[in-house]
Amino acid sequence: MSNRSPASGFWNYVVECMCLLYWAYFKPFTFKRWLRDINPELKPTDDINKQAEFYIDPRLRRYAGQARWLTAVVPMFAVLLVAPVYILISGESFNWFLSCVFLVGWFIGRVVYPGSNTNRLVIFLVAVLTIFLAVQFLPVVAVRVMVSVALGVMFGVAASVAFGVAASVMVGVSAGMAPDVVVGVAVGVTFGVATGVGLGGVEFGVAVGVMFGVATGAGFGVAGSVAFILGVLRVYFWLPELLWILTLFLLSGNGKWVNCLRYLPPRFDELIILPLPFMDVMIVEAYEKNPDVARETINYLITSTNQQKVAAQAISGIAVDIVNRCQRLSDIVEIANQLAWIPSPPPKELGIVLPQFLDISQDVRASEEATSPYRKYELLNIPINALRQLWQSLALTKDARVAVSFGNTVQSWLTILETAQRTLEEQAQQSQEIRQVYIAGNSLDPETAKNRFKGRIDIFREIETLALSEQPPVLLLYGGRRTGKTSALKYLPYRIQANIVPLLVDIQGAAAATTLKGLAENLAQQIIEAARRLPRTVNLPYPDANKLVEDPFPALQNWLAEIERSNSGKQFLLCLDEYERLGEVVEATSSRAPLNFIRNLLQHQRKWILLFSGSQELSELDDYWSDYLINTRALRMTYLHELEARDLIQQPVENFSNIYEPTAVDEIIQVTRCQPYLVQLVCYEVVELLNRDIRRNRREADTAIATAQDVKEVIPVVLERGEYYFRELWTSLAESDRSLLRRIIHGETPMQQDKGVIRKLTRKEILTPEGNAFQVPLVQKYIEQLLEEE
Repeated sequence: MSNRSPASGFWNYVVECMCLLYWAYFKPFTFKRWLRDINPELKPTDDINKQAEFYIDPRLRRYAGQARWLTAVVPMFAVLLVAPVYILISGESFNWFLSCVFLVGWFIGRVVYPGSNTNRLVIFLVAVLTIFLAVQFLPVVAVRVMVSVALGVMFGVAASVAFGVAASVMVGVSAGMAPDVVVGVAVGVTFGVATGVGLGGVEFGVAVGVMFGVATGAGFGVAGSVAFILGVLRVYFWLPELLWILTLFLLSGNGKWVNCLRYLPPRFDELIILPLPFMDVMIVEAYEKNPDVARETINYLITSTNQQKVAAQAISGIAVDIVNRCQRLSDIVEIANQLAWIPSPPPKELGIVLPQFLDISQDVRASEEATSPYRKYELLNIPINALRQLWQSLALTKDARVAVSFGNTVQSWLTILETAQRTLEEQAQQSQEIRQVYIAGNSLDPETAKNRFKGRIDIFREIETLALSEQPPVLLLYGGRRTGKTSALKYLPYRIQANIVPLLVDIQGAAAATTLKGLAENLAQQIIEAARRLPRTVNLPYPDANKLVEDPFPALQNWLAEIERSNSGKQFLLCLDEYERLGEVVEATSSRAPLNFIRNLLQHQRKWILLFSGSQELSELDDYWSDYLINTRALRMTYLHELEARDLIQQPVENFSNIYEPTAVDEIIQVTRCQPYLVQLVCYEVVELLNRDIRRNRREADTAIATAQDVKEVIPVVLERGEYYFRELWTSLAESDRSLLRRIIHGETPMQQDKGVIRKLTRKEILTPEGNAFQVPLVQKYIEQLLEEE
């Protein structure tokens, strides 16, 4: 048996009711979370009389009772608070009698007779009939009394939880006011309270507040407008909150602001409509003393209040301070860790400069994680180039404040990184180990790979010639996997005339979009970023976001036409890498709008040239592609020429000492057939082998030379590291293709009926034209190994 007295239970109940009222008006985010804990589908705007679960679940039933008592009793106290303000401002009398009569009716409707839905409807209709009869047959005073009672019952019976307090205060106060201010006060108080309890949220309250504020100001007199503004903007709470934040700021001092963050006004009022000063300053200064407390405060402002702008300003201030304090390379590296808590994407208030510093810090950290001084030296080129581009953009910006704030920081970071890069270069030169300069796997980036990209002069020359012709055709760059197609497109801006502007778009990434709008936005973003990465940066405008939403690809066409008009004398070469993935978009969206966009671009945009890049020939695509790729010129990307492959092996970068015997170079040429990825992979493993021997004192650093036997020794490792490449090649073949390869490996001679398969495998650069041998010995070794495991 419980020892709790009835009086104690009553006061606990009252405390809970007051807590609900406080949450409903001051802490709606907390209120919503509390309701979700009771029932995930429960909202502050739900009508407690329409929820059957309220009478089954004890917590819901208790909440419904508390909400009903609040909506019945609170209006009485609200009238006592609001009416004097009305009298003071308007100078007019207030009819306390009619207001009290209304509140009696309201109390009857909310508490005395909650009733079922059917009975509540009957009571509502009876109240309407009472009003009608009173107006027709009773004296004026009696009419006002009857109408007040009937309105009270009507609102009490019909109101929902969220609207209960608001509606009762509206009519209860209005019943006692003069007609010229009734609407102003009523609507103002209604939306002031309704915003707090969840009727439409802050945005709705403010929007309607502005709308009715103008209307009441024009039509209901000064008193009505003032009363409305007090209700909507909650000025009667904002003024003491302003005094409170000023007190905290002025009296606490810099050293004690950490302790003050828990007492900021948003901790107690989650809906502060008007801005309060100094909060962001206090959070920024507190971050130096206690970052955890400052981050918790920012997270609270973002997730549990309407102070997201203050949070963004605080994030910006913290980031600026940290960025400006960097004195060493380790400081720049650490920024990526220190500011990892900033939301992604970062708030718009951070602007476009600070996010670039964060990206540069990430790049510096990536360079620090490289395995050798020389690789660290190379990877620092990326952030150094990014800083130089940022410096150029700051020099052209019209925002003097941004230029001054970040200009010195850019120069400071450049000095730090360039000094670190010179030190790394000296360390690489003094190291006893052989520099690991080969890159196997990812496409080569001109910023880091430099002159590792060899050959392809004939491809670049043909692209340039065709692009400058009177009627440029559609260009199709095709070839097997890892033959260097993407690398060639990345180096294209450095190998052709300046009046041709290559813009590389990764269709594989764009195809992740599941809607046409998403695809169009991704294409536009990639085009803009590609233009910024050019040796001579081209700043393109952003497309109209609203038009992209309405009709994505026509909006994209108009945007490209605008770019063409604003860049006269330029030819834009739109390079669509992995173009076959567009078929996935067509299938996912059941629309050929992307392909129609391509055809329209070919027919109407004379300054735009299309280059498709992929591993499939036109004959391997679905039939519908032939309707769109008309007048196509195919350019085949195949193996390197032998001289180009030898150059890649012996001189991958400048000042690279020759580490190969001639027989070793010959062996690499023979096993790879000059396939660029395989050449890089074999050379990489040879350097790793030599360095292991140097570390184990098996070879002298000054005289370590790779032999043909060393090349043969690394072949098993090459097959293991290149597993993805070899397996993808094998699985991409049809069963008839694989069957023929099995027979050849087992020593069988191809038959007459195999000629078609042989031609196909010859085009794919797997078999020789005779059909009795593999073009690339490493591919043969992998398939032999695979068949042994089957």
